[in-house]
Amino acid sequence: MDSSLIVTLIGPDRPGLVRAVAAIARTAGANWVESRMAQLAGQFAGIVRLEIAPERAAQLENALRSLETEGLRVTVERGLETAEAALQGVRLDLLGHDRPGIVQEITAVLVRHGVTIEGLETGCERASMSGERMFRACAELGVPADTDLHLLQDDLESLANELMVDLELHPESGATRGG
Repeated sequence: MDSSLIVTLIGPDRPGLVRAVAAIARTAGANWVESRMAQLAGQFAGIVRLEIAPERAAQLENALRSLETEGLRVTVERGLETAEAALQGVRLDLLGHDRPGIVQEITAVLVRHGVTIEGLETGCERASMSGERMFRACAELGVPADTDLHLLQDDLESLANELMVDLELHPESGATRGG
């Protein structure tokens, strides 16, 4: 069974960074499984999961660290082989006036219900009519199978009213993952 390496990278953005990581992975015989990457305030930030034969993992780690000579901070961690609990996939969409604390308050509700965040994208943008700064978030959630979705929805809607944001939950088709 292949080993998973989780690679995080951060440094000044420039063309060719993703290509450099992909070339190192290919040369080592690794498979690029999944990634999230973004340019944030002039900095490149990325996280990549690579799979490779266990006997070649150390060689790949060393090769990835060579990117540090190009100004990137590189962290490599071995993935864990764990049995996942059955989770229902749910997407959360949020839009409201920007203010500090929105993410902390929403995630506090999620933690109370045992919900994990599998993916999160956030951003601020100007409202089309008023020009006011709006905060938006889209999260992919893993909800334990025994969680009452109606109770989770009620708790989130109550908080959304306090925060004065629009919030929607969308259960994914195919209901359950993991197991």
